Amino acid sequence: MIDAVLDSTVMPLPLPVRELMPWMIFGGLLMLLAIYFVGAEEGATSLIPGMYVHEFVHDGRHLLGFPCH
Repeated sequence: MIDAVLDSTVMPLPLPVRELMPWMIFGGLLMLLAIYFVGAEEGATSLIPGMYVHEFVHDGRHLLGFPCH
């Protein structure tokens, strides 16, 4: 019984790019938004007034190598 299972060939299902592309674009936009808030949401480029976003992502900035001091 085990030999029959090991001998069978399992073929991977093809992933249609047309169905994945909207999700890949959505994920890429979310990643760009996250990089903006971690890396550039401070000072002259700030979209949200105050230091709330900066303080929220402060440790992430240092972890990713963005200077902020």
